[in-house]
Amino acid sequence: MKKPTNHSGKIRYAVVGLGHIAQNAVLPGFFHARKNSVLAALISEDPAKLRQLSKKYGVEDCFSYKDYDVCLRSGLIDAVYVALPNNLHLDYCVRAAKAGIHVLCEKPLAVTEDECQKIIKACAENKVKLMTAYRLHFERGNLEAVNLIRSGKIGEPRIFNSVFTMQVKSGNIRTQGEHAGGTLYDIGVYCINAARYLFADEPTEGFGYSATNDDPRFLGVEEMTGAMLRFPGQRLAGFTTSFGAGATSGFEVIGTKGRVRAVQAYDYALPVVLEVTVGGRMQKKTYGVRDQFGPEVFYFSDCIRRDRQPEPSGLEGLVDVHIIRSLYDSMKWNRPVKMKQLNRRRRPSMRQEIHRPAVAPPRLVHVSPPAE
Repeated sequence: MKKPTNHSGKIRYAVVGLGHIAQNAVLPGFFHARKNSVLAALISEDPAKLRQLSKKYGVEDCFSYKDYDVCLRSGLIDAVYVALPNNLHLDYCVRAAKAGIHVLCEKPLAVTEDECQKIIKACAENKVKLMTAYRLHFERGNLEAVNLIRSGKIGEPRIFNSVFTMQVKSGNIRTQGEHAGGTLYDIGVYCINAARYLFADEPTEGFGYSATNDDPRFLGVEEMTGAMLRFPGQRLAGFTTSFGAGATSGFEVIGTKGRVRAVQAYDYALPVVLEVTVGGRMQKKTYGVRDQFGPEVFYFSDCIRRDRQPEPSGLEGLVDVHIIRSLYDSMKWNRPVKMKQLNRRRRPSMRQEIHRPAVAPPRLVHVSPPAE
């Protein structure tokens, strides 16, 4: 097959998987990344999705999963955005890397540390960029929290607390163990990642708990998890996640002089509210709803074009998966577990903030929201 020439200089993407996150956020986000990125191909096994979404977004080239390798070697694309179930990330990322295609993959990067390492190795050996899609590394509210803590305004950060909960619909893929669902992989990863970028460090030890009631939704995964992570400097980070509780999303960091609290911190459809309390006086700031997906596509394309290593990297994804697996081991053995020190030198900072306005909620094709 003769490969088409890319005359535009923009990075051409195939979005792999057209589930809720892809339709609701990733595809609309390409409009705000249009300066250096193009939505060039769609990949799904659902003909109705391909037909309707290709028309909506003006995408001529559509492929089924069985023709994924044809797409990779067609010359039509330069990068993939992998938005598939967690258990498929390894296969689709490695195949893209071996075809010389750059990889932007939804979190978690993979299911196990070994799978993450294989993705990282494949991308390195084939000289393609790899980024784990941590959208909050570009969102101003979260980055302001990072900046405030690093400035010393609340003193030495000592305690991190976080709660992330929702009511997940019956049968949703998040409740399916065979697809590596469960609260830690799906939403606990946000709490873990936030603790790491707010403390600017890695945990050394953790203890995890799980709790599941008799709700038939949770026959394949735990309904709720709680964890305590020990960080260097005798700091503690605790969090609770649930698929069977009312919607809550936020964190707080308590320091020796005050605290930072973020409400709706992990949400992309609601404003982030940041509260800073020092000396008994509280200041509050609201960061309006914005597109959080266009910025990460724009940033990744910029890294490709400038030959720069992305932050968040594949290693960032590996560290979180290692912590998740360690916490599952803790639950299994009912004891604290030590964690490997996969040291990170790069952390998100205000330099990465990219603002794009909110996108209108699109009409979804053959998919429904995961939460009630």
